[in-house]
Amino acid sequence: MITALAGGVGAARFLTGLVKLVNEKDLSIIVNTGDDIEMFGLHISPDIDIVTYTLAGIVDEEKGWGIKGDTFHCLQALRRFYREVWFNLGDKDLATHVFRTNLLKNGLKLSEVTAQISRALGLDITILPMTDEKFETRIVTEAGSVHFQKYLVKRDAKNEVLGVEFLGAEIANPAPGVIEAIKDAQLVIICPSNPIVSIGTILAVKGVRDALRHTNAKRVAISPIIAGAPVKGPADKLLRGLGLEVSAYSVAKLYSDFLDTFILDSADSAERDKIEKLGIEVKVTNTLMKNLETKIALAKTVIES
Repeated sequence: MITALAGGVGAARFLTGLVKLVNEKDLSIIVNTGDDIEMFGLHISPDIDIVTYTLAGIVDEEKGWGIKGDTFHCLQALRRFYREVWFNLGDKDLATHVFRTNLLKNGLKLSEVTAQISRALGLDITILPMTDEKFETRIVTEAGSVHFQKYLVKRDAKNEVLGVEFLGAEIANPAPGVIEAIKDAQLVIICPSNPIVSIGTILAVKGVRDALRHTNAKRVAISPIIAGAPVKGPADKLLRGLGLEVSAYSVAKLYSDFLDTFILDSADSAERDKIEKLGIEVKVTNTLMKNLETKIALAKTVIES
């Protein structure tokens, strides 16, 4: 059994390669829900949807999110009624959010709804939200504290980051199956996702970090930083805002209390010795996933670590 901790686009790309090598029924994915947000009265789970759509083969690969071939007629109509419409939701994508919101209002938990959506899209993979409870990632800027999605999408991550807040972390319990997925796994993979607001949120849920420390599984992480910059997203601004160097080493150090092996890109091979001094085994390879072939190759390296 393999368990992966995942954010959005970077994780989804890696998982596309992983599922070519393993049986779907043997894979569990614990997904960040810190970016979940309510828009137009609907519960949106961006990272869960990116992972689910990607593995179901319906994602818009060019954007990395949403459904391929989607239209935005409803969103255009909503502009007549709302002063601000800044979060892009396609017409097919909206069907997922309507379905999710209705089930949540009828008393189902997010984990139960996620399982139903996964099955409806033909997946045998176990996709688990990190928690069923409200958990909100907020970015502290000079203009105040804002929801992560507003920082990323509405403000295009242009504000300087002064801090990160996890609202609800002190009471958020892991969703059913999360701790078991970590403890019962033979391999736990930390996907190449933002270490602060994707993986960091999952680690902030009660019991998750402790489970990672005590599992008998091999624990392998893939660096989301290549040559001092993230492949996608604002990880550099978040690391810098928390007083951390923007480097693969900084990411490895954040996971050093539980990690066995760190997958480092060839461009950062000079950091190998420094990371190994943290007590972590390092493997150097190409981690830039340009196509399915490179995704599979990276997944194979992780499995064989």
